Amino acid sequence: MFTKKKIISIFCGCLILIVTAILNYYNIPQTYNNLQTQITGGTSTIVISTPVVSTSSPLYTVTRVVDGDTIVIDTGEKVRYIGMNTPETVDPRKPVECFGKEASAYNKQLVLNKKVRLEKDVSETDKYGRLLRFVYLEDGTFVNLKLVEDGYASIMTIPPDVKLSSVFLKAEQQARDAKLGLWSACK
Repeated sequence: MFTKKKIISIFCGCLILIVTAILNYYNIPQTYNNLQTQITGGTSTIVISTPVVSTSSPLYTVTRVVDGDTIVIDTGEKVRYIGMNTPETVDPRKPVECFGKEASAYNKQLVLNKKVRLEKDVSETDKYGRLLRFVYLEDGTFVNLKLVEDGYASIMTIPPDVKLSSVFLKAEQQARDAKLGLWSACK
């Protein structure tokens, strides 16, 4: 008999295998240190190290926070975080979504007037001309992931920018299980 926990473990293991196959097919370099799936006795454990960005990457100052997943840097360019999505607060076609203001405020607390490093996946920009990037604080904090881990964002994977999707999936599942942020505030 499969329990809910076993089904989730099997699903996560399969998802990692699929993502790894996609990464290999598109020959996308992996920026995380370690990705392993250990399967023992019908359960699987996913071990993922935190992604790292080169400390030689240039630093930019965040001059404005647009919302929970978009910032403006000192070059004047807008940067959209890859791999995650926060509830809407500024889309004129939509009402402010549940936990959107909180996500925007948390992002502002994390990055406003701070120096960040940017890392590209595959795509340069989105259809709105925003840079698509993984964003790291000067101290190495991975901002995209922190927003997901702390329950301010859900995962959003848009190919071909998929190299850290398994990292985001694991973080979202842990935030859901702990009922953090939007996972307790929104239905």
